[in-house]
Amino acid sequence: MNTLNIQEIIQKQRQFFQTGQTKDINFRLAQLQTLKQLIKSHQLEIIQALKADLHKSEFETYATEIFITKEIDYAIKHLKSWTQPKKVAVPLELFQYSAQICPEPLGIVLIIGAWNYQFQLIIAPLIGAIAAGNCAIIKPSELAPHTSNLLVEIISKYFASDYIAVVTGGIETSQQLLAEKFDHILFTGSSSVGKLVMMAAAKTLTPVTLELGGKSPCIVDTDINLEHTAKRIIWGKFINAGQTCIAPDYLLVNQTIKPDLIAALTRTIRDFYGENPVNSPDYPRIINQQHFERLNQLLNNGEIIIGGDTKPEELYISPTLIDHVSLTDPIMQEEIFGPILPILEYTNIEAAIALINSQPKPLALYLFSRNQKLQKYILQNTSSGGVCINDIAMQFAVSSLPFGGVGNSGIGSYHGKASFDTFSHYKSVLKNSFWLDLNWRYAPYKGKLSLLKLIIR
Repeated sequence: MNTLNIQEIIQKQRQFFQTGQTKDINFRLAQLQTLKQLIKSHQLEIIQALKADLHKSEFETYATEIFITKEIDYAIKHLKSWTQPKKVAVPLELFQYSAQICPEPLGIVLIIGAWNYQFQLIIAPLIGAIAAGNCAIIKPSELAPHTSNLLVEIISKYFASDYIAVVTGGIETSQQLLAEKFDHILFTGSSSVGKLVMMAAAKTLTPVTLELGGKSPCIVDTDINLEHTAKRIIWGKFINAGQTCIAPDYLLVNQTIKPDLIAALTRTIRDFYGENPVNSPDYPRIINQQHFERLNQLLNNGEIIIGGDTKPEELYISPTLIDHVSLTDPIMQEEIFGPILPILEYTNIEAAIALINSQPKPLALYLFSRNQKLQKYILQNTSSGGVCINDIAMQFAVSSLPFGGVGNSGIGSYHGKASFDTFSHYKSVLKNSFWLDLNWRYAPYKGKLSLLKLIIR
């Protein structure tokens, strides 16, 4: 799509937004219902597209992509209360005033999605954009072309382009979009590209929400249910072949329990995917050759416990556990974003926390422990976008929890009410009446200073 077409879409959306139609609550509710119907009516095509792009199973597609309809239901249920002006208190000396905060839509928003969960990482922020009363331009990733093409087809079928439009293309298209003025940009992807998005947005003073990633640690204490812990870690790490921004990037395991945990993790991989995961209908593939080669190089780090098998022609890398890695190894210097899980050990929790805090702040932090004092200690002494205790990745599925990073792992948040807030401006409104007008603030000021000092003391 050329620059002229992009500018035309933005102009038409601004014209439509100025009609005020998107601000109507009934309009927003109707559009959310339409979005829900879009997903329900095209489930088969969504499953087929994700199978073609990532070899994703039907179950995994429902669990990680189509589940987003629950987020629509949540928005529909709460939208009327979200949009209500909220009364706030005023100081006693301004007793004749009333104050309120009114949410209003920002205008035209840009949503740039990521290839790893191409469908739901577009739809989830779109729910918030619609609920808040905006128009939206969507830019899916070109690395998942089947899902990208499907989004073009079904979005244009249900929504007019002067309200919601899908723009496809590679880096050049993204650059053209970022050169335009939007009222908000939400980007999901890598930290390196996130920096470029933020630089481009700064030129037009456009606010951004950046959903990035990082090396999310998973601490495993001794006071656990070993079987449950192993199953939850293996599921959360190897779903989507590890290509998940909130997947555990490395384990920090108490030295005492490490041998038992490794044995349990190994058994669980075989239970989930069989002796030869390449034949499992439930195990996805790497997105493209470039990422495959990057991950293949990381297999040279440490000592492989299980896995390490590859089939380049299928973009397949087996679920892999690696022991004896060093913090200076390449595998610990970058986000893995694939089916490789390094295992580090610790002897005391202070050392584990020091290691975590020596790294950029992660998007997620995981802790497996029954010890409530330890849980509290970890929460108080680490910083991360979110924390999940005794499970993996499930925090993403809770609509009432804002999802987002901190520091290098992101800026801002969304999901549920947080999505509505992200795409809204909260306008402060103060109202005076005419029934009283005290002269203390008006000139001339002679003799009034003592009263002013009394008021502000």
